[in-house]
Amino acid sequence: MESSYDGSALGTVSEEPGQTLMHTSDDLLSDRPELGDVFEELDELTEEFSIASTAEIAASSPRFRRRSSTFIDGIHDIPDPNHKDKKAPAQLYSTESGRLFHSGRIAIVLVGPPARGKTHISVSLSRYLLWLGVKTRVFHLGDYRRATMGPGIDIPDDYFFVNASATSVMLRQKILKKCREDIYAWLNHENGQVAIYDAVNPLSNGRRSLAKEFAKHDVQTLFLESYVDDKKILQENARSVKISSPDFQGMDPDDAAKLYLQRIDTKIPSFETMNESDLNYVKMINAGERIQYNNVSFGYLSHRIIFYLMNLHIKSRQTFFARAGTSSQQDSYKADAALSSEGLEYAEKMSEALIKHREVERAALIAAGGSDAPLRPLSVWTSTRKRTVETADYLKNLGYRVRQRSQMSQLNPGVCEKMSERAIRRLYPEEVEHHEQDPYHHRYPRAESYHDLAVRLEPIILELEREQNDLLIIAHESVLRVLYGYLMACDAMDIPTLKFPRNEIIEIIPASYQNEAKRIRIEGLALEIIPPSPEDIRIPVPPSGVASPFSGIGTPAEPYATDDVPVKESSSRVVLSKEQLSKD
Repeated sequence: MESSYDGSALGTVSEEPGQTLMHTSDDLLSDRPELGDVFEELDELTEEFSIASTAEIAASSPRFRRRSSTFIDGIHDIPDPNHKDKKAPAQLYSTESGRLFHSGRIAIVLVGPPARGKTHISVSLSRYLLWLGVKTRVFHLGDYRRATMGPGIDIPDDYFFVNASATSVMLRQKILKKCREDIYAWLNHENGQVAIYDAVNPLSNGRRSLAKEFAKHDVQTLFLESYVDDKKILQENARSVKISSPDFQGMDPDDAAKLYLQRIDTKIPSFETMNESDLNYVKMINAGERIQYNNVSFGYLSHRIIFYLMNLHIKSRQTFFARAGTSSQQDSYKADAALSSEGLEYAEKMSEALIKHREVERAALIAAGGSDAPLRPLSVWTSTRKRTVETADYLKNLGYRVRQRSQMSQLNPGVCEKMSERAIRRLYPEEVEHHEQDPYHHRYPRAESYHDLAVRLEPIILELEREQNDLLIIAHESVLRVLYGYLMACDAMDIPTLKFPRNEIIEIIPASYQNEAKRIRIEGLALEIIPPSPEDIRIPVPPSGVASPFSGIGTPAEPYATDDVPVKESSSRVVLSKEQLSKD
């Protein structure tokens, strides 16, 4: 019986519907000895696979990924065997199985050719589900393919063809087998709840066979297609993906994007968009312009996923975080004071630094062969408190759009506001003990916890995902900590220790595979307005081991680190010197 390939399904799909054949090379060789020469050719193509592939796949397999560095988010982090599992910032409850919302195990299967934003969608969805506490992992088939082939070795030209050569078929089997093993190991042995399978999956028969295979393992399947027929979006995606590839060095960016899209059409000649009435699927059309879904009938979590996807898009944009200026009175949660003269000066210098940075970045992009399109519009969000609103007035007077968001008010410190550490320890010794054990979830009397703040900010997070302009968020440090924790996939226990000094704007640069953070220096500020917020309750928290992108990482009670006098970290932390932190 002759078989054809679905492009990315977990097996070789029979031409007879409903049958999926999974064979090892030994099985096929015993059944068809005439394929001996093919296996020798395949072994030459991946001669290091049997020896070095364990290490190579370990480098990019989802369960063995690297830890996040100072400026890279933690969405693909590996578990730390010496610490407990990461805690989700917005998780409302826990269960013995670790699975939430009365939902079983779900496989979300991406569908679509390259340059459609599938990886961006899968990573963004994973970030949101992990934020909610749903145990989620992304399995990028491209990672397994690159690890198998080795650096600098491209796949055969007929790799995605339906009538591919026997060598390509065996290569696909080898790559798919490893990916399938990791998905089932994650779901069966690590209590995983949602596995996101990022691949092309071009043919209808292959998708049906894949859904049946998952069903045999008691896994529900939700297909998610990114359908793009807008040439402008395709061009932008292709340019962002391939502008730095050596294959297109020195070419006009538009010509390079067109050539890349032509290569996709050549390598994947057969693709069938989703219209299977018997499958659960969501179709995102033109980067979230429209959404269609079919037969999605397995519970609250799947509908929560659809609601998130309705707010998601794949268009590129930057997010900036900045502190509010200092007030004219002693800083207090209860006293909603206006900006001081130093605060007004800060607002002007911060705004000018951001405007200059955006112009410099655009000039650098053009010089590197990128688009010469005008800068995207910049929106500004603030809380409703006077300090944040007045910090944005400078930009508002220049014509930028400013919106006030009541959900972005700072964390309420309760009755302990302005108390000394000594007084708090004397009056509330049990509260201090609870706070030291869990500074994220603990709340002092009549106060909010960081967890309360994270739940309050969920509408902001969804609107942040929906925003298509560049965005500047001016807020109190506690709000910036939580929003940064979402975008950079931080452990909940690390969020209370993040520092945002006033002499820096933090830029979050979204990419398809991960978000990256960049520091923008604000020059000429007085040293006394740079330290973190004085409204914070000054109770030390245990060292968390987080590597922060900001100087001064540590407890609220630690002194602020200037460029001249860096804070000394305890031995359990990553030491970030001035030289390490000066890289953008």
